[in-house]
Amino acid sequence: MTHMPNGLTAWLTDASLLRDAGDFAGAGRLAVRDPATGELVAQVSLSDAKGARDAVDAAHTAFATWSTMLPQKRAEILHRWHDLIMDAKEDLARIMVAEQGKPISEARGEIDYAASFVQFYAEEALRPNIEGVTSHLDDAEMELWREPVGVAALITPWNFPCAMITRKAAAALAAGCTCVIHPSAETPLSALALAELAARAGFPEGVMSTIVGDAATIVGEWTGDARVRALSFTGSTEVGRLLYRQSADTIKRLVLELGGHAPFIVFPSADLDRAVSEAVKAKFATSGQDCLGANRFYVHRDVYDQFCEKFADAVKALTMGKGADDPDIGPLIHERAIAKQKQQVADAVAKGAKILVGGNVDPLGPLFFQPTVLADVTDEAAIMSEENFGPVAPITPFDTEDEVIARANATEYGLVAYVHSLDPRRIYRMTRALQFGMVAVNRTKVTGAPIPFGGTKQSGLGREGARQGLEAFTDIKYVCRDWG
Repeated sequence: MTHMPNGLTAWLTDASLLRDAGDFAGAGRLAVRDPATGELVAQVSLSDAKGARDAVDAAHTAFATWSTMLPQKRAEILHRWHDLIMDAKEDLARIMVAEQGKPISEARGEIDYAASFVQFYAEEALRPNIEGVTSHLDDAEMELWREPVGVAALITPWNFPCAMITRKAAAALAAGCTCVIHPSAETPLSALALAELAARAGFPEGVMSTIVGDAATIVGEWTGDARVRALSFTGSTEVGRLLYRQSADTIKRLVLELGGHAPFIVFPSADLDRAVSEAVKAKFATSGQDCLGANRFYVHRDVYDQFCEKFADAVKALTMGKGADDPDIGPLIHERAIAKQKQQVADAVAKGAKILVGGNVDPLGPLFFQPTVLADVTDEAAIMSEENFGPVAPITPFDTEDEVIARANATEYGLVAYVHSLDPRRIYRMTRALQFGMVAVNRTKVTGAPIPFGGTKQSGLGREGARQGLEAFTDIKYVCRDWG
């Protein structure tokens, strides 16, 4: 990897820094490999249970000072962190490509996205004001104070290894909480790089610690520790359920951003070319490894054949390759992801689906799965009820609005739904009827720092981003005062 003078890739390739990557080491080393080539990128020190406890000790001690620091001071440090992230954008993007595999242009876009949360919450840090309440009692004054909950444990995934850290950490830090962070074992380098920049920005010792290690060991220590008052997790619904149970005894504040199974619905009134273009974005960004990715394509029978033909042609034109070469589709993260694509394609075909494009592992390498389009997929196929998390798009026809609403809602997930129509009355009915936390109409990109991101049903609890993302790390203290 090339790097900027005094940049992060120089830090990354310094073996001594990697060997001593954290103050909480003690469980050996983790080999980080490029999913595109299998080549060793780096080795990272692993922490053990004691390291996890030590991190909470440090965060708990630091909370007393950080939580009482003037909001303006916290905001200044957050702004410095934002500026350092943007200055190191190219290095951060190349580190991400090396360990995660996504195309370099997507990686650069993620750094912009990640930095936007730090900037947003640096500004929000100034706004948790005391609120007055109109008194219902004689001679009493009433106020509501928002106070930070305490130490927050943040558990982040590999598909957006920078943005999921900043979306959580910036909100918690702005609220006055201290953080212990556990990144995915697939992408520890991005997390450690952000931690290095946070240290350079001037966060006091113990305010933000990044702990790499066995997830069950590290996170298990945190869920059982009563000093950890909040836990924020992005990942699968299965793991979210486990963390929910583990956090019950200490009754933590939970923010869970879990799985999705997004329907993409196309009506006859839609701009078909635009719908096809947006469908490609909704399915194949991050090589399909996105909880917001479209998982099920419901297309009205009147335009079904046209959509299938246009969509298949668009997918055939997608390029594949190493992330550094900036293709449309990069490698998947590991062999388990490849196995899932194979299983879901084979199951759909066995139940009557037709492969229009792709369908196999590509000769580029064992972690490259071809962008795939399946037509005439039945609701009995596993891919129509299981999250795909890969570059496979199943398409099925529908006939009526009521039918497609029922089929789209027939899932335990409720993160996002996509609707394409130019009929305003139908758009209104669909956005009201779809049981999802977010609905995108005639577009794909909907996320950003100013909006509350999250789902319904088993897609999670709480919201990230916006004002609500900061409030998730605060408690309300009600004060009723009589001056005597």
